[in-house]
Amino acid sequence: MHGIPWDMIDQLARRFTDHDTALGLSPQEQWSLQVLKIAEETGEAAQAVIGARGTNPRKGTSPWDDAHAEVADVVITALVTLARMRPDDAAEYLDRHLAVKSAKFLPAGPAPVPAPAEPA
Repeated sequence: MHGIPWDMIDQLARRFTDHDTALGLSPQEQWSLQVLKIAEETGEAAQAVIGARGTNPRKGTSPWDDAHAEVADVVITALVTLARMRPDDAAEYLDRHLAVKSAKFLPAGPAPVPAPAEPA
């Protein structure tokens, strides 16, 4: 799996923070609006899934690639949000949080190595 390009995420976070600061928004206002942006992107992903499933007869169908792109937008927006909220340690915070969350679902220790297949 590829690593998260935190340098690019941090650049986007700084860009949006600078813009919102110039508008006179407090950090908490900026964070609130950024979380709402995640919700907006999530809605667009939901619309893309509805389109891919073809369940809205008024709009027809759209390719699953649209849903993939919208989900990627949700992820990018969420990472930028975390970087804006925690500019000093977003990557480390995410690593720690992921470890805690994944421990609830993944077995402890390394994944078992499957036994070699027996010759036919």
